[in-house]
Amino acid sequence: MSEISPSALRGAVDLSSLRNRPASSAESSPAPSVVDVVVDATDETFGQILELSRTVPVVVDLWAEWCGPCKQLSPIIEKVTRELQGRVLLAKVDVDANPQLAQSFRAQSIPMVVALIAGQPVPMFTGAVPEQQVRDVFAQLLQVAAQNGVTGSLSVAEQGEAPAAPAEPELPPLHAEAFAAIETGDYAAAIRAYEKALAENPRDEDARAGLGQVRLLDRVQGLDLQAARDAAAAAPLDVQAQFDVADLDLSGGHVEDAFARLLDLFAQLPSDERTPVRERLIELFGLVGAADPRVVSARNRLSSLLF
Repeated sequence: MSEISPSALRGAVDLSSLRNRPASSAESSPAPSVVDVVVDATDETFGQILELSRTVPVVVDLWAEWCGPCKQLSPIIEKVTRELQGRVLLAKVDVDANPQLAQSFRAQSIPMVVALIAGQPVPMFTGAVPEQQVRDVFAQLLQVAAQNGVTGSLSVAEQGEAPAAPAEPELPPLHAEAFAAIETGDYAAAIRAYEKALAENPRDEDARAGLGQVRLLDRVQGLDLQAARDAAAAAPLDVQAQFDVADLDLSGGHVEDAFARLLDLFAQLPSDERTPVRERLIELFGLVGAADPRVVSARNRLSSLLF
């Protein structure tokens, strides 16, 4: 979405079940104090977030650990939020861990970013977008908030008022090399670093997970969704065409669609042509997580097709 306006305030997203108690007016109480302007929101704590949206606009970032574009967008949103020094609160929602919130926001595709102004949702954008577009939409959000009487700011607690967070452990050299390459968009270099880490230690699960994620990012880079869908529709048994759409679906949060596409392809292919599809499915299962019910269901179907 390139712009938002006062008319964007709407009740299409049902947040009523997430309220803890009626929110009070921002004008009747001092500016709320928070430890940080970037918080993790859960199904249980979201009522407090709704109340804060009467003081400042709240930006809700819906993401998941397996979502590659989320890893590109979230740092940008955090950076812009912190620069505004309390005029905006960022609430990060892991959709896998918080199904009630995911359902309330109708998160069909992630990353999905929605704002709250006085408890009312305002659509911002879906999918990874450039930093300048994020800045433009945040500026428009503040204008809309002002036009709706939400002009407060949050008081951020002094660092000494909260226990210091433990220092993050230093990354192993090859992991650090991969992470630096990802930040510059050099996915090929990141893949090489993770592959080298796995060659040195095949039990390095962090490297294995990172390799899967960066391979997905590398595959979808430059793909056009509509063109990929057209190609897949024109050639239902073209393995690469189906791989492209499945990768795009998974990176966009359509996990079940990605699995169903590859399972349908697997079922239609001759037995001697199925191996690459099975291997790609297993790779995608690893990205989403073995305990995820969508993975469990897809694994069961794959097993039924194998035997």
